[in-house]
Amino acid sequence: MKKINYGILSTASIVPRFVAGVNASQHGFVKGIASRSIEKAELLAKELAIPNVYGSYEAICQDSEIEIIYVATYNKAHYSAAMLALKNGKHVLLEKPFCLNVKEAKELFAYAKEHNLFIMEAQKAVFLPATLKVKELIETGIIGKIRYVNASSSHLGVERIKWFDSLESGGGALFGSGTYPLEYLQFVLGNQFSSWTGTCLGKPNQSDSQCTLSLKLGEDTLATIFITTLVDAPSALTIYGEKGSITIPNYWKATELTVTINGEESEIFKFPMLSEFAYEVDHVNNCLEKGFIQSPWMSESVTVSTITIIETMYQEWLGNGLLTIK
Repeated sequence: MKKINYGILSTASIVPRFVAGVNASQHGFVKGIASRSIEKAELLAKELAIPNVYGSYEAICQDSEIEIIYVATYNKAHYSAAMLALKNGKHVLLEKPFCLNVKEAKELFAYAKEHNLFIMEAQKAVFLPATLKVKELIETGIIGKIRYVNASSSHLGVERIKWFDSLESGGGALFGSGTYPLEYLQFVLGNQFSSWTGTCLGKPNQSDSQCTLSLKLGEDTLATIFITTLVDAPSALTIYGEKGSITIPNYWKATELTVTINGEESEIFKFPMLSEFAYEVDHVNNCLEKGFIQSPWMSESVTVSTITIIETMYQEWLGNGLLTIK
């Protein structure tokens, strides 16, 4: 398999970790990076040994040697940046959240499909070896029929993200981290959410700083999701079956999991890794090699289902006054 050349839009803080993932992948290569400030792009390119630098998003999207664009802009710009790449004939790996509303997401998938281009939401959690092991264990029935899931994650230090408090920019606890548990559960349980409700904390004219969702998957499984930027709470996801449970600490970047049967710890599985992004990149490269226009794991159905939940929750919170926008 030949090397696949990646171009990166943005110099966001996630970029160095993504580049490390491409470098650790089997067939990826970061060919170039673009920023509205060419000085920022030059500094990061030098630090990460990226050969080509561009002073505009348009320029990198027009480079014929780049095959796929990784979009890591701030959330509100995801749609416009991804559409720019698609309209220049590039495949797209688009950071989470894919878009801020369902309309934009469907437009991107429709354009990609019409022009035979690959597009996928960058959801690294789905592709981790630990995640695949969780899915395998569930399918073997070792913990029995799944009845309840509890997911909790703490994300301190959001003050360094200058637009985090702006809901219009796509800031907020749910926009920022809600895709992790929502898409993780759809993948490992093989089912979509059938109902949901939730509440949040937020200051006037700011995004949510903490939220809780209560959801139902299919007909038989309940789930609770808690996301906070305010307190140092445990970050883990536990799946409860009728015979036992599986607990995955830091599930979106997991290196281990514990299986408990009949109340007693039975086995700990460990998955050391160089980069939590490498598995996602390998999956994307494999999809491109096979000519896929969507991932069989992170498909349009999974992404749109997730955005539907997030969009309706924000509409509800704005409607009942839990959140306000100037």
